[in-house]
This record gives sequence, C-alpha cells and structure tokens, in this order.
Amino acid sequence: MSTVIQHVLGRLRDIGIADIFGVPGDFAFPVQDAIVAHPGINWLGCCNELNAGYAADGYARVRGVGALSTTYGVGELSAISAVGGAYAENLPVFHLIGMPTTTAQHKRELVHHTLGNGEFDFFAKMADPVVCARAIISPQNAAYETERLIAQALYHRRPAYLAIPANVADSEVLGSGRPLDPPRSNPDNVRNATEAILSALASAGAACVLPGMLAKRIGLQSQVQAFVDASGIPFATMFGDKSVLDEQQPSFIGMYDGRLMNPDVRAYVESCDQVVTIGTLMTDFNTGAFTARLDPRKTIAIKHHYTRVGQQEFGDVEMGDILGSLASRVRRRDSQTSLRPASLGPATGNAGDAITAEALYPRWAEFLQPNDIVIAESGTSSTGLAFARMPKGATFHNQSLWAAIGWATPAAFGASVAAPDRRVVLFTGEGSHQLTAQEISQMGRRGLKPTVFVLNNSGYLTERLLCRDPDIAYNDLAAWRYSELPHALGCDGWFTTRVTTCGELDQALRQAGQNGSASYIEVVTDEYAAPPLSQKLHENRSTLYAT
Repeated sequence: MSTVIQHVLGRLRDIGIADIFGVPGDFAFPVQDAIVAHPGINWLGCCNELNAGYAADGYARVRGVGALSTTYGVGELSAISAVGGAYAENLPVFHLIGMPTTTAQHKRELVHHTLGNGEFDFFAKMADPVVCARAIISPQNAAYETERLIAQALYHRRPAYLAIPANVADSEVLGSGRPLDPPRSNPDNVRNATEAILSALASAGAACVLPGMLAKRIGLQSQVQAFVDASGIPFATMFGDKSVLDEQQPSFIGMYDGRLMNPDVRAYVESCDQVVTIGTLMTDFNTGAFTARLDPRKTIAIKHHYTRVGQQEFGDVEMGDILGSLASRVRRRDSQTSLRPASLGPATGNAGDAITAEALYPRWAEFLQPNDIVIAESGTSSTGLAFARMPKGATFHNQSLWAAIGWATPAAFGASVAAPDRRVVLFTGEGSHQLTAQEISQMGRRGLKPTVFVLNNSGYLTERLLCRDPDIAYNDLAAWRYSELPHALGCDGWFTTRVTTCGELDQALRQAGQNGSASYIEVVTDEYAAPPLSQKLHENRSTLYAT
C-alpha cells in the first residue's frame, strides 16, 4: 500500500528532488513527517518560509527542479514571493502545503491560520498567478494530479502547487495515474522552421546568437553548444543569461547590454543580418534599460514551444527538437568577427588605499575558480560582476527579472545543498543580506563551505542611484557588525573578517577557503562605490522608468 504523501514524494524523488526545504507547521506535520522518514529525501529546515522558497529556487538552478514544504495560510503566504520569483525565472519548484483536514473544511470550522470565515480555498486562489498548475490532493486524485502537476511544471518550467489536507496525507492512494507523455513537436513544423532558419542564415552576411537562460533551465546547454559549434556563429549573452554557455570558448564575444555597455559588442550584434535568440527575454535589465535595438525582421527567435523567423511563426516546435535539427544541417561559416570579451581590467589600489569599485570587482573576478557556482544579488554585486569573464565550468546566477531583494543568501544555501562537491561563492549587498541573513546559520548547521562576500556600502546603493534623492531616509540601514554574524549564528570554524583597505582585502582573498573552511568577508566601501553598469543605469533611469 502506498499512502498519498508517499506516492507524491516518490514521484518527486524520481524526477531528481533529493532535498526539500521548509518550515514546520501543525497542518503540515503528516507531510513533513513523511519527508523526514523518506529514505531518499532530506528535510532541510529554514529560518522562515520565504527563505525556504529562495533556497528551493537556488537548488532548482543547479538540479533542475526543487521543492519546499510549508503549512497552510500563514506559511504558504510567507513563501509566495519566492514562488513568484521561481515563476518569473522559469524554475520548476513544487510547493507542498499541509491543509486543515477535510472534516474541518466541510464543517467550515474556524480553525487557526484561516481568515475566520469558513473558507479554505482562498490561499490556493492567491497562488494561482504564480504557479502553472495547482491541485488540492485527495486519495482519489493523488496519482493523476501528481502526474499532471509534474508534467505541467516540467513543460512550462514553472512552479506547481500541491495542497494536501492533514487527514489525506496518510490515506491510501485509491485512483490510478497514467504517466503523461513528454511534449512532442509537430515534425512538419520542425522541418519547415528548420528550412526557414537555414534560408535566413544562408542569405545573411554577419550573424550572431544570443542564448538565453531558459535554454539552461530546460537543460539544453549541450544542444545550444552543438548548434554554435556546427554553425561557427559567434555568441553574446545578455545580463540575465550570463554563463548559459561556457565563456572561455573562442565563440564568445562578450555581453550585449544595449547601448549602456560594451559598444563594440553592441555595434556587432545590432549590425548583424540575422540574430538568433534562444529562449532570450527582452527584459529591462537584459536590454540595457530598453536601449537594445534588434530588428524583428532580422531576428530568429527560438522559444520554448515555438519558433519565429522574421514574421513567420511555427507552433508546436520544441526548443530541443529545432536545435537538434539545426545542428545536423546548418552550414558552418568562417568567423566573421575578431571580437573577444573585454575584461574588467587590472585591479587598482595599493595596500593602504580604500576599496573602490575599480579596486573591488577585478579582485573578485580574479578570485573565481573553474566550476564555481556564483550567486550574485541583483544589485551592485551583480552588475559589477556581470562583465567578468567566468572561468571554465563556472556558472553565474542572478535574479534579474524578479529581482527580489534578499534572494541571494538563501539561494546560495539551496545551491550549496544541490552541489556539495562544488564551491559556492555568494556576493551580496548588506541591505539584501539583512532580509535573509538567517540562512547563514543553516549553512553552518549543515557543514557547508561557502565563500560569502557582504558588500557594506552603508545603505541601499542601487536605490540611491535610481531614486531622485539618493540621501533620502529610506535608503539608510541599521549598522550591523556583519563579520560577527557567523559566530552568533553558530557557524563554528568559519574564517571571518572585515576589510576596509585593498591590502586587507588581498589578504582576505588569499586566506579565504584555506584548509577547506567556509569564509565570510565583510567588504567596506564608500556608499557610492558603484560599478560602471550601475552608473549607466543611474544615468538612464528616466529610460528605465519611462511610462
């Protein structure tokens, strides 16, 4: 006999979920008891539900799928912003909610965690816009709904919502679920789309590829790489797509950020006769505050489930199928550009000098190693490192679309759990860190060994650069002693330090990670020590916020 929750957990384990993040709650006890008891799944408690959602997000970026568990009402609403972020960033995260019993629901009892009106489906309705599918599980529908939600989450690469009443979790599964077939392309449409793309490329002089993060979310990096290799077409990436392909290869020409940065890359991309976008989103940050200028008539857009070539659109075309077809048939062309990615330049600053942006970001870039997992908060940490060329095998993660302050610290926890054999390097500003710093305790609790940099510039620097009055009160923060946090949060044996000069920073970088220890480094700069992209966003804020 398989119980409802055993069946659900078994199927989640089948698709690659070995860890579930969460916060306990009485309505969720049957679900969470089963998670703890499951031989193939680990329970990972977090300090709050929002952090659990961010941790599941970080985990899904590395493993492809993630999960969290909360109680009904108060717990799930606390996590809903993180689930919304997973939706925006194309991450299939499964949210398991423990509901009041079906008896309490039928009797409309005024139990805790409700609104006191006898209604029990409000919160599922609230989740509707940030999930691709949802279900309230029963013994009769458990098998079918589990398959449906898994299929929807993997098809759309979006979160799914599973609410399980407390008395249902341990009930026997009564219905059967037919495994749903994976999405299939229309062969004629794939063939026609391939012909249209090959024809457009054959008549093009210069061409380039803009691979997007969605291709990575679907697990198609090797197919994108095969197309790039077979075609000989160079590629650039946009801000939210950094490191979707290895940046050390000759085909990489740098980051395209509209008219804000890298004028040589912009000039080449925008002069191409054909630009092939692969799962790329034209968001405000990706397009350099909407300054990108790509002619739709010269753009080939390979989307998740369809392809557009100029004005022609081909539906029922899966991204992996069209990429495979193109790689096998595209004619290789000689390289049309000698462009190579620009570096951040040499680090400036002598030993006793204060740490400026010009001193900091090149040093951080040089600190990175092959195969690192880099988690950068969406503020100045991310904009400063976006133009650093990642070492071979290193991956760069930011949250450029949802851009939730506080995402990075728990996401780094989730990524560390997902890949314990790789070094995770977290870069976060102190304003973001104050929202979710509690998860540092979970890293120590689990014996994880991240390297954490907290940029202390005395306030919300990104907001200072974007608002009308940079010195307005809401950009100020309480002054924390950040380098003392790991000890206070129970992280024994960590290397911790506070650096205010270039010499102190250099020494900390040399010492970080020695003897296999975790590291936590507070980096103090002037409150306006902003990298070039942040300065450009400041100069173009009227464009960014134009109505």
